[in-house]
This record gives sequence, C-alpha cells and structure tokens, in this order.
Amino acid sequence: MALELDHYCPDCEKDRTFWRAASTTLHLGEKTKWRCPECNYSFVTIDGIDSSQSDIEA
Repeated sequence: MALELDHYCPDCEKDRTFWRAASTTLHLGEKTKWRCPECNYSFVTIDGIDSSQSDIEA
C-alpha cells in the first residue's frame, strides 16, 4: 500500500506529493484519506474513486 501519491492540489494550484493520512476497509472497498503537506488540503479515495473530482470538498 502506497504512502505517497502524486496529485494536483487545487489550493496550491500545482502537482504535489500527497501523504496518506488514514485508511480503513469498508464494504465498498478501501477508503483512504490523502493530505497535501504544504496546505493541508485533503481528499478521499474509495476503492480507487477520487473525491477530488467532485464539487464537494472532502
């Protein structure tokens, strides 16, 4: 399981390396919370589906 993820940060407005802040297993799959170390922006993935693609902030 990866501890880092390269992803675009909308608060920093550039690509950053996000760190895994938490994870748990749900009936839908694994839920993982990722956090930007520069600005603390965070988003959630559930079984590979990325919440940062939605209009709702995690």
